[in-house]
Amino acid sequence: MVKYAQNELFSITDFTKQIGSAVSSIKEHSLEKIGILKNNKLEAVVISTDEYERLKELEEMFELAEHTQIYKTIQQRKETPLSEYVSMQDMGKKSDIIREKRRKSL
Repeated sequence: MVKYAQNELFSITDFTKQIGSAVSSIKEHSLEKIGILKNNKLEAVVISTDEYERLKELEEMFELAEHTQIYKTIQQRKETPLSEYVSMQDMGKKSDIIREKRRKSL
């Protein structure tokens, strides 16, 4: 959970009254973020454009890493000889997913 300093929290009413100075504080980096409260509940966060772009780049990097790992897994599986494949039944038995009664009917 993200922690907020007292000066980083604004009611939505105060934020709308002070939007110019609040955005300037974010832009000048005197505040890292501003939490906007509605009925004492955090509803939104204002961050700088630089911070937003940094977070989006991180998100894209994680997605690329995930896709790369999925691709590598698929390539490894494609190289696995069919003789090494395990049937669903055998896997169920090995994992004790298929119980004895069901095994008999299969």
